[in-house]
Amino acid sequence: MRIITLKKIVGFTLIEVILALSLTTLLLGLLSTGVFIVAGDWNRNSDVLDQSLDDALAILQIDRALHGAFPHSFTNEETLSRQVFFTGEDDYLSWVSTVSPQRSAGLTTWELYSVAGEGTYLNMVPAFSDNPRMRLDDAEPALLFPDYEVEFSYLYEELDENKVWTEEWEAQDLLSLPLAVYARFVPLDDEKELLEIVARVRNNRHRSIQPNELEIRDL
Repeated sequence: MRIITLKKIVGFTLIEVILALSLTTLLLGLLSTGVFIVAGDWNRNSDVLDQSLDDALAILQIDRALHGAFPHSFTNEETLSRQVFFTGEDDYLSWVSTVSPQRSAGLTTWELYSVAGEGTYLNMVPAFSDNPRMRLDDAEPALLFPDYEVEFSYLYEELDENKVWTEEWEAQDLLSLPLAVYARFVPLDDEKELLEIVARVRNNRHRSIQPNELEIRDL
């Protein structure tokens, strides 16, 4: 006699299938949201890092250009006297340097200044044997540090050998460059960091034009 055993077939009901699909969809949605959040944070952090690297590179270039400041002289067409090109104020600086970002031959004229509410601008033109002032006026400056204001101070040595910082330096009158330049790039946004440069001017005196020590003492 053959005995047949019937096995009970176990499966998923329609409600269970729908519930499983709903949970899977919910988990995938949460995972996708997390991926988008991580990707957004990564992109924002990458942008901040890129901007920080750009700022650091620009600061390095300016620091090198100030170290390479050169007492470039030219003939004043009105007085026929020799003058040295370097104009420094508390928020403006123009000078001639042996350093060029493009590594081009010859001297380069640099100009840095702030515009309220915009930032710090940079201008560069070649320095020939004349006064580069007109070329600077005709050139188109670039916004180097948006939302930063620049402040300058200039180091000189008094007759008693004391070193003092001043907020102005006019080489056409003093016939020499300062001993050092201190530049502070102050952010308008509190979340940004203060950028600073203290650059010693290695070649601050012209070989043949003697500086006016009396003018330096009266600064």
